[in-house]
Amino acid sequence: MEKRRYYVSVQAGTIMENQGDSAYEFEIEATELEVAYIRSLFEDRTAYEFNTYLRGHVVALPYHFDAENDEYDQCLQQIYAALHQCGTDETKNHIQSMGILDGTFFKET
Repeated sequence: MEKRRYYVSVQAGTIMENQGDSAYEFEIEATELEVAYIRSLFEDRTAYEFNTYLRGHVVALPYHFDAENDEYDQCLQQIYAALHQCGTDETKNHIQSMGILDGTFFKET
């Protein structure tokens, strides 16, 4: 399959073919199959995000004792791993600098 350049916003959950369509954080070179996978991760993240919203209304349960936030964090890590795999050199360097791939991004201090 042929790879094409895409412009991705993790915050907005969008993958665009045209650079000027909207704001974006990352550039990737990906096949249609890879783009479909990243889109499915964005959909998963939306579902996990809703679950964390619902869980947030249970005030007696601390953040670090719930599976919903762990699932959200793992999905976000998968998104960044997929973007790193398809990313341009600049994208790869930026994601590596975030510490999300080696697990330091989510470690408690």
